Amino acid sequence: MANKAANPVAYLSAKHGPFSRPHLPCRDLPTEDEANFSEEPKLMSASLVKAAKQFDALVASLPISETGEEVQLKRIAELQAENDAIGQELQKQLEAAKKELNQVQELYSQATDNCLNLKKPDIS
Repeated sequence: MANKAANPVAYLSAKHGPFSRPHLPCRDLPTEDEANFSEEPKLMSASLVKAAKQFDALVASLPISETGEEVQLKRIAELQAENDAIGQELQKQLEAAKKELNQVQELYSQATDNCLNLKKPDIS
């Protein structure tokens, strides 16, 4: 029984004979994918050569580093210090923007209160 469940095509073929597959293409004729298979290595080779040329161009565009590790570490430290200074400046600007937002919200609240107080009460 397990064999029947594991391979239903073989079971049905043995019991009822080989089945026809009119909806499937004939295997004697190459499919479109098989016909194009001979072109695939050429396309892959061309893609590989193109990618290698692009990689070489990118490597060639990199700046030449004739400096030693000490100079690079010094440059990294300078960039980190510059980054910290910019970060502090941005923090100050953020705090100033928050203060300004609070002021605008307070003014808006006062303006709406004033507008509501100008309305005459509805007496019905």
